[in-house]
Amino acid sequence: MNKTDLIDHVAKQADISKAAAGRALEAIVGGIRVSLKKGMPVTLVGFGTFTIGKRAARTGRNPRTGASIKIKAAKIPKFRPGKALKDAVN
Repeated sequence: MNKTDLIDHVAKQADISKAAAGRALEAIVGGIRVSLKKGMPVTLVGFGTFTIGKRAARTGRNPRTGASIKIKAAKIPKFRPGKALKDAVN
C-alpha cells in the first residue's frame, strides 16, 4: 500500500473526501515528524511507538575505490510495533 492507496482507504472508511483524507494524513505525518525532530517519542497505543535512535560515527569503505571514509554520527527514526499490531499481523 502506498500513500495514495492509504488516502483512498481513509476517505472511504471515514466517509470524507480524498482531499480531506490527504490533509489529515499530512497532518499526522507532520505531527510525528515535528515531535521526533524535538526528540520526543510518539506513541500510538495499539499501533506502536516512533522514537529517535543515535548512530555513532564510524569508518566505512568506498565500494568503488576501496578507500576509507568517515561516516558522521546521525539521528535515525525507529519504529517499535505495539502488541495489537503484532497480534493482527500474526
